[in-house]
Amino acid sequence: MLLLPRLLLPAHRLLAAGALPCRRRPLLARRMASAAARHRGPLRGVVFDMDGTLTVPVIDFPAMYREVLGGDAAYAAAREAGGGSVDILHCIESWGPDEQRRAYEAIARFERDGLDRLQIMPGASELCGFLDARQIRRGLITRNVKGAVDLFHQRFGMMFVPALSREFRPYKPDPAPLLHICSNWNIPPNEVIMVGDSLKDDIVCGKRAGAFTCLLDETGRYGPHDSIPDDVKPDFKVSSLSEVLSVLEEHFDLAPVSAAESRI
Repeated sequence: MLLLPRLLLPAHRLLAAGALPCRRRPLLARRMASAAARHRGPLRGVVFDMDGTLTVPVIDFPAMYREVLGGDAAYAAAREAGGGSVDILHCIESWGPDEQRRAYEAIARFERDGLDRLQIMPGASELCGFLDARQIRRGLITRNVKGAVDLFHQRFGMMFVPALSREFRPYKPDPAPLLHICSNWNIPPNEVIMVGDSLKDDIVCGKRAGAFTCLLDETGRYGPHDSIPDDVKPDFKVSSLSEVLSVLEEHFDLAPVSAAESRI
């Protein structure tokens, strides 16, 4: 029997694979398929993070944090204060104007270097084509700058509307950008899924907004799904964008937005 990574096959697939006795298959298949259909909620929009989700991660964030914060000791202290992670934008919000200017200049330099090596994440084009074919909206929220978003759109020919950069305040993990997109789409958050590679930014943003959440964990750095603390635990955890496609097909009724509802 073929199992999808980190996903359980629905009952009708188990039946088709011969996991249940043949003589019971027709009746049980109808009952289980009907039950599954009743529990599949509508999904009409997908919102993506950009860096590390739609694009291959290329920015050396630890090096950036060390330079901005002033060395290894300051970086270690910030990591400890943040429970093992650093929210660099939050760190510098309370700094004076001159310190903030120098910090943003350093961040911008690292981001420009990253743009020169920008690569599309494997599976991104196929996933976007899948969503377009089913008329499912797709938006983007990033803590990167608008110039990076514009370059992404131009270089890879995929448009995300709305596409919110860190110029939109407040930024992730605040739910405001995701709620803004839902309002723009005229779609309730519980019919939208947030897909990203950061628990503290993407998943927390989605959970606070009341949306479904899907964590992209290519390297397994977050460990098993069951080991993630409940307050940041995503609804789904995958290791590739191809698996996101499987999650959407298996768990949701993909409902296109009607022309009457569309604002775009």
